[in-house]
Amino acid sequence: MPDPPGLDLRRLTAHLDEALPGLRAGALRAALLPGGRSNLTYALTDGRTRWVLRRPPLGHVLATAHDMGREHRVMGALAPTAVPVPPMVHHCPDPAVLGAPFYLMGHVAGLVYRESADLAGLSPGQVRALALELMDVLAALHTVDPAAVGLADLGRPAGYNARQVWRWKQQLDASRSRDLPGVDELHSRLAAAVPSGPAAVVVHGDFRLDNVLVGEDGTVRAVLDWEMSTLGDPLADLGLSLVYAGRVDVPGQPDADTLATRYADRTGLSLDDLDWYLAFAAFKLAVILEGVHYRFVLGRTVGEGFDTVGVRVPPLVAQGLATIRRT
Repeated sequence: MPDPPGLDLRRLTAHLDEALPGLRAGALRAALLPGGRSNLTYALTDGRTRWVLRRPPLGHVLATAHDMGREHRVMGALAPTAVPVPPMVHHCPDPAVLGAPFYLMGHVAGLVYRESADLAGLSPGQVRALALELMDVLAALHTVDPAAVGLADLGRPAGYNARQVWRWKQQLDASRSRDLPGVDELHSRLAAAVPSGPAAVVVHGDFRLDNVLVGEDGTVRAVLDWEMSTLGDPLADLGLSLVYAGRVDVPGQPDADTLATRYADRTGLSLDDLDWYLAFAAFKLAVILEGVHYRFVLGRTVGEGFDTVGVRVPPLVAQGLATIRRT
């Protein structure tokens, strides 16, 4: 059986045997896991133990957008906290092994609910409980003291929101392949009304249902995909999570006000500027998806489903404009 795209098992085996002698008990086998639109994720096993390997996408990679070292460091630091994360096994910053840095983590049993249809087997009560627990986990992350877990230098919190607006505009400009009406107006309005925000905390950067593993008991077993984590404004995390949650259309799913109230109750934070954060979230998500669409246009994506990503961008731009215009 050929190796999955982006994963040379011979080179990986040689590297792991040198870096972690005795880790594997037999020949390594791997499979590309479905659903990834950014970094590539593989299931890896030696027939006895199961791991998960993460590496950046093939081809066009935006600077700072696929930081394997950051993911590995943050999850390792959060391991002793109330935030559920997978166990870290190894980080390789050397691109000579697989063509890009990568890290290895332990396998965590659980389900990933990627689409609303995946939730069809849950009762409305279970859907509601899971949505509220996501808010509880996000609140737990935002109440972690960064210094206490060794993450005080994870980012530059001063001017976080203004820098984020600038950064995602740069990401947009690096991935432009077509006209997107309204996107520049949305950016301009966001840049003109940046809130100061509450005190900086560890933020995930892409907190949503399909970035967590859910156990059979309906609890969140692990939060995944930390490549955009940093020290920043917790309400930016909340805004993006609420935009994602608004796309879940199944009985039992709480509305945005209910979810925001749950989060505010857990953290004590004011939500007076929430509309700005919701508009910024729509802009950020539009840029992320436009970057994925750009890689698809260049023929540099691996897996299925990339052909429909581009059509999801214009509605997000429209949503962001509608939200920022009411602030």
